[in-house]
Amino acid sequence: MTAGRIIFLNGTSSSGKSSLARELLDVLDDGVFFHLAVDGFNAMRTKRTLGAEELDTALRRTRTGFHRSIAAMAEVGNDIIVDHVLSERWRLLDCLSVLRAEDVLFVGVHCPLEELVRRERARADRPPGLAAQQFALVHRHGDYDLECDTSTSSPRECAERIRDFLPRRPSRTAFARLRDRYQSEIAALDTTSGRA
Repeated sequence: MTAGRIIFLNGTSSSGKSSLARELLDVLDDGVFFHLAVDGFNAMRTKRTLGAEELDTALRRTRTGFHRSIAAMAEVGNDIIVDHVLSERWRLLDCLSVLRAEDVLFVGVHCPLEELVRRERARADRPPGLAAQQFALVHRHGDYDLECDTSTSSPRECAERIRDFLPRRPSRTAFARLRDRYQSEIAALDTTSGRA
């Protein structure tokens, strides 16, 4: 069985990942793609109020499970569009550990801070300052297969650019390069999480 392709969109809250993912579902015509969003996984969690420590534990388990869900869907041949915020280093390391690097097209979704703040205010469904808090963190690894700026291109234009790039994606992907760069940290993560 051939593993599915993974288009991994990484960017801050309000950067346009979900809009871009919806457009990708519309323009990609060479397979059956599923949009898996970390926000969707968070929305499935119980609504009762959790203390800070309990919430941190639940969020880490949620994200760890989300990463494995992506891997499981792709492993059985499903094509996946991932909508994620890699604002903590361990999230990237975990994804590098569980996703097949050769199957991942890693896309940086960028947007200037001023526009992120404007979008966040207009949406009013996120904690104020969330995008600003994530801004310096999500792209700090500095390596993508493709990047797009949702302040200068529409979600449709970004989706078409990704669609056109997908058949020409490099054989040595950004995920493969990052896996090599962070090999010792990935091994340490596996050991501390009990996966070694």
